[in-house]
Amino acid sequence: MDGKLALTGKVGAEVTAEEAKELAATCALNALAAVKSVTGDLDRIARVVKVVGYVASAADFTGQPGVINGASELFAQVLGDKGVHARSAVGVAVLPLDAPVEVEIQVELTED
Repeated sequence: MDGKLALTGKVGAEVTAEEAKELAATCALNALAAVKSVTGDLDRIARVVKVVGYVASAADFTGQPGVINGASELFAQVLGDKGVHARSAVGVAVLPLDAPVEVEIQVELTED
């Protein structure tokens, strides 16, 4: 996307929950790409330890867990059992650049 966000705004207002779930999956892919850029190989991932998903939410939106399911499902699809993780889904007032979703991960790596 040339360094631009696919969508901006609050989930439950300018962005639908379904769109946000897709964005969470994209965030998960970007997180895996970041891990690969450091390790050189996704096979070094022993497991995804924890996922924290932040959802910029309209005042009445309460579906944050469903949005972050997009990331969790992607990790399971790509990594199988190694993608099973603890998780938090947090509603926030605003994210940088008016992003609807942000995903943070912690992974355990195998030895070299």
